[in-house]
Amino acid sequence: MFNMAAEGGGKEMNEIKTQFSTREGAYQLLTHSEYSRPNRVPFNSQGSNPVKVSFVNVNDQSGNGDRICFNVGRELYFYIYKGIRKAADLSKPIDKRIYKGTQPTCHDFNPLTATAESVCLLVGFSAGQVQLIDPIRKETSKLFNEERLIDKSRVTCVKWVPGSKSLFLAAHASGSLYLYNIEHTCGTTPPHYQLLKQGDSYVVHTCKNKSTRNPLLRWTVGEGALNEFAFSPDGKYLACASQDGFLRVFGFDTAELHGAMKSYFGGLLCVCWSPDGRYIVSGGEDDLVTVWSFSDCRVIARGHGHKSWVSVVAFDHCTTSMDDCEAPAEFSGSDEDFQEQMHYTVGKDRNNSIHSRLSKRNSTDGRPVSVTYRFGSVGQDTQLCLWDLTEDILFPHLPLSRTRTHTSVMNAASPSASTHTPGINGNNSVNSTGSGNPTNSLSASLPRSNSLPHSAPAESNTPNNHKGSSVLDNTLVATSVSTFATLALHETRKEHQHDKDHKRNRSLSHINNKSGDKLSQMSGTRSAKMDAAKMLGTTLCPRMDEVPLLEPLVCKKIAHERLTVLTFLEDCLVTACQEGFICTWARPGKLGLLSSQNPANSPSGTVV
Repeated sequence: MFNMAAEGGGKEMNEIKTQFSTREGAYQLLTHSEYSRPNRVPFNSQGSNPVKVSFVNVNDQSGNGDRICFNVGRELYFYIYKGIRKAADLSKPIDKRIYKGTQPTCHDFNPLTATAESVCLLVGFSAGQVQLIDPIRKETSKLFNEERLIDKSRVTCVKWVPGSKSLFLAAHASGSLYLYNIEHTCGTTPPHYQLLKQGDSYVVHTCKNKSTRNPLLRWTVGEGALNEFAFSPDGKYLACASQDGFLRVFGFDTAELHGAMKSYFGGLLCVCWSPDGRYIVSGGEDDLVTVWSFSDCRVIARGHGHKSWVSVVAFDHCTTSMDDCEAPAEFSGSDEDFQEQMHYTVGKDRNNSIHSRLSKRNSTDGRPVSVTYRFGSVGQDTQLCLWDLTEDILFPHLPLSRTRTHTSVMNAASPSASTHTPGINGNNSVNSTGSGNPTNSLSASLPRSNSLPHSAPAESNTPNNHKGSSVLDNTLVATSVSTFATLALHETRKEHQHDKDHKRNRSLSHINNKSGDKLSQMSGTRSAKMDAAKMLGTTLCPRMDEVPLLEPLVCKKIAHERLTVLTFLEDCLVTACQEGFICTWARPGKLGLLSSQNPANSPSGTVV
């Protein structure tokens, strides 16, 4: 099967894929493990909240300890999840609930208290309430914000605080984030707050009442909705993706802003952490995935493969290889200095010198140190993308000759690029230093591969770290604010691709019809455009030619409706679309468990 697209940007005739291949093998869709509404009545997704999926393991001894919860429209389902093993009986959910006057929007299990007899599930709703239920006992424990006195807007994300059996966070479309304790009540009057801490674009309040009541804290973050948040693996930091286009990372206990990043265009819709907490990936309305370094507080790569808004990003812990999580030493000198330092470090004990990893890079066997992060993304374009973040992107200060994994180099920029507005497009001869030095005009050397090294010139002009209130102060005023930020990407993409190569990557230059109307509505006022232009070219929002541009390893259309879920499990990955189908994709080598099943030729959505 292959993708077909009419010439001139006509309607695409893409087939739904039921399998795809990566370097580790083939992933295959298992229709026998597909979950959906039991009666499979066609679902009208217009006007409904996104389908979400949550998993938990109840640690029973039967070998079937996984449980799955998902919402479709006004309905909420809870099943035993059998993964790739055998078919689920969709007619017999453990629990099913139908709500009136509101819809479930998000949910989260508490793994600390999950047993075969009881499990705690938080459910957020479109009217602003949060419900605590036990779908095994089929009980409803508590309802928070019942009278909507705390917040009347939609709950966009709800999660248990890591390591806690009683604390949880709920984000709202109002831009506020509330900390609750399930053992406390919410009160019968609107809460009164007192200031606890404030910083650039965020304020933290605590409840003023003498008696303990919910919410314990209220965070107001940025402008517009707070679309998603995620805790770091150690639970100490909180990453927030907001509709104003900012990724903000806070110390959760201290409420201090650690760092921030601005999207290339529009709002950020999703965020996730790498398994070791070193990197954060976000996605949103600019159709991009952006990789942000937690330690350096800067963008280290962008990836484009989606044709519309990116709705979910997630790391795959099973195929991520971090080689004991030890980063090689950064090196920014000449090749001669590199050889001299290599000569000095060869023979040193590995435990005594981190440079021994550099010697491995230059060893005769030619095998570089293995550092690869695998993450995936799904979007409103119904496509699944898989990405590899490799060492040549993570450690760009090493000489290019030592880290280059591909030999292709992009063609020089076309002469027509110079006719466009200077200061907005990073390809212009006028660079940030004003000297016209061609070394800072990087359009001709920017790699367009899965992972090629490229260092950002902005590093020499701006600090790598942003702490506290200074994180949003570092802006570089562009010479023109009349052209919006997407022009830079539009021109860069025109210059660096052939007419028929990578058609999936063309959408950002003209923003496809589906998202075009939405983006025009979200573009905001003239002042918002001016602010975006000021940030373009800074460490908050580097230009497209200042950071490596990744291309996906896999980019496949796998659904008819926009995708809203991507979860990586040990033996499979799980996707869901707004039509209400939750699909299981077996990992390579796992189909041996199903001797009589051959799902590769079964179309997606086949009735069980």
